[in-house]
Amino acid sequence: MKGLYSIGIYIASFIIKIAALFNSKLKQGVVGRKNTFSKLENAIAPNDKVFWFHCASLGEYEQGLPVFEVLKIKHPDYKVVLSFFSPSGYEVRKNAKIADVVVYLPLDTSANAKRFLDLLNPDYILFVKYEIWPNFLHEIKKRDLKAILISAVFRKDQAFFKWYGSYAKTALFGFNHIFTQEDNSKNLLESFNYKSVSVSGDTRFDRVSNQLNIDNTVSFIEKFKDQKLCVAFGSTWPEDDKLYLDFINTNENPDVKFVIAPHNIKSSYVASLKNQLKVKTICYSELTGNDNLTDYKVFILDTIGYLSKAYSYADIAYVGGGAGSTGLHNILEPAVFGIPILIGKNYGKFPEAKSLIELGGVTSLASSSAFNSTLQALIKNEVLRKQQGEVTRSFIESNTGAVLKILDYLKV
Repeated sequence: MKGLYSIGIYIASFIIKIAALFNSKLKQGVVGRKNTFSKLENAIAPNDKVFWFHCASLGEYEQGLPVFEVLKIKHPDYKVVLSFFSPSGYEVRKNAKIADVVVYLPLDTSANAKRFLDLLNPDYILFVKYEIWPNFLHEIKKRDLKAILISAVFRKDQAFFKWYGSYAKTALFGFNHIFTQEDNSKNLLESFNYKSVSVSGDTRFDRVSNQLNIDNTVSFIEKFKDQKLCVAFGSTWPEDDKLYLDFINTNENPDVKFVIAPHNIKSSYVASLKNQLKVKTICYSELTGNDNLTDYKVFILDTIGYLSKAYSYADIAYVGGGAGSTGLHNILEPAVFGIPILIGKNYGKFPEAKSLIELGGVTSLASSSAFNSTLQALIKNEVLRKQQGEVTRSFIESNTGAVLKILDYLKV
């Protein structure tokens, strides 16, 4: 199986390089990986003590950050190597203050794994959620390095639990310990005799809970909201637009405002979105400093870094990704502020969405008409908003603590 897997990696590498000629995102990854080893050689000395934190992309980084931050504070003498697989993570966090050097993870070949680990010789390794690269993990196991996987989620349909997944399955034993988000994942691991596993919960709860401890003031959103009811649409895709645009365009209530933070902030997409809006709209990129923001009905947040704070101004949130097949974005970010949340119909792989739907804090909607009636009811009924908001707030409060469980195990 190892041979077949490694051949597959080399074939995938060749295909990616060809595809990168026509795809800018893939090209970023191809070019970035060429610089990984030279960056490490310049940043890490043989005698350095090293933490290696690895995340697939931006979402996993945010999930691991509460743990990373505490380790960095407790051990300032350690150098931190932060690696990403995806350009969408690397490009946003390539200058992350938590790390001494940020790199792309090389493709998962035995040669790359050996060279990477030779350069780092890490004292501790933390992978987040889904990041399981067999050749790297087998090399980690061979060297008897300390490695854990945090906030892990496993499902029966994954390769580990298929007849062809033996190489990936044995790679899991490269981790000294795996912290899962829930019991089902723990039970799946124990079904093939992986015993060093415990349920910690999801570190994202700790991450979003910390949002309440910072200053969430955003002056331009505050001016735009003007003490009116605000509906925030976060990380939306075109499929999400189809659900909510009709409501905005036909809503005549002068006391309701809308903030839209699209996932894609390319100017062409934002221009298309703005053209579909029939009400007075302004974009962040259009701000001059002299704008009378109270005159606008819609604010398009075509920038990054403000969404979590924007949710603090919202009375109701719609979280994107679930209307199509791209994957539901983080519903915990608005939940921490104690507001009702609306999502699309595709949420099956997101246990927090399932739980909050059952509890009554989140509503899943499959059509524009269902969206219109549900949002209208929330806008008109303050008691209903508060009831659903209390559900989301309590859900966050009752699920924090994963970081403490992980740090208690690490004892570093």
